[in-house]
Amino acid sequence: MQKISPHLWYDKEAKEAAEFYISTFGENSKIKSVTTLHDTPSGSVDIVAFEIWGYEFQAMSAGPLFKFNPSASFHIKCKTKEEVDTIFKKLSEGGKILMELGSYPFSERYGWTEDKYGLSWQIIFVGESEVEPRIVPVLMFTGDVYGKTEEAVNFYKSVFKDSKAEVLSRYNKGEEPDKENMVRYASFVIESQEFGAMDSARAQGAKFNEAISFIVYCDNQKEIDYYWDKLSAVPESEQCGWLKDRYRVSWQIVPRAMDKMMGTKDREKLDKVTQALLKMKKIDIAKLEEAYGGK
Repeated sequence: MQKISPHLWYDKEAKEAAEFYISTFGENSKIKSVTTLHDTPSGSVDIVAFEIWGYEFQAMSAGPLFKFNPSASFHIKCKTKEEVDTIFKKLSEGGKILMELGSYPFSERYGWTEDKYGLSWQIIFVGESEVEPRIVPVLMFTGDVYGKTEEAVNFYKSVFKDSKAEVLSRYNKGEEPDKENMVRYASFVIESQEFGAMDSARAQGAKFNEAISFIVYCDNQKEIDYYWDKLSAVPESEQCGWLKDRYRVSWQIVPRAMDKMMGTKDREKLDKVTQALLKMKKIDIAKLEEAYGGK
């Protein structure tokens, strides 16, 4: 099981979107579970756990509070140019193309598109030798966090285990509006999972928000306390295990045991856990277990 999983916030379309992605990517893609939480501030909320090519995602239908934008996207590494074309075509239907499918200095076949739900995908041909991992979340630093990419990847490297960071390319002089030496692309690994990051002066309106967050699964309260203390930098955003870091990237710091609690078929237990969770900022495992046990 991944230590970190992307979480996608939809208005009402979480299950529909998950089914669309599974049909798009096919092999080793599936819905793992669907859970409905009741009596939340957003009403009834569907939570969908699914996999694309074995990579774990979670999606939630919780109302129209947040919208996807290109500040967070997903690199899809393809073995062949034909695979690039097929996936790009499927994801682009009903969506919006951000960079046309074509040949670029960094890849012989690449395109950047938003799907019909607004989620951004960068489809890239890398060949057989460089295909793993096949899915890589990418953070784009714009607006008031422009120029913070290198600082951010080093910060994440310091917080998480099994980590490394490397700036792979920088902007050159004459590439305005981007400034010389800002990061064109950086790769970083945290908890043995690859992420990408870049600075962009061109997408000023694309800011990080709760539409895409990253779930960090923790084994105990000590681990929850550690990540909460290291990452949380916006007190007013703390709620139900959610936080924002100093760059406004959203994270969810949750116990692994919560999957079992949320997966129960006992409606009374699920409702008690939900109501206990709604009262929390940082998650208290003992209080969740108490609610789950009905004590």
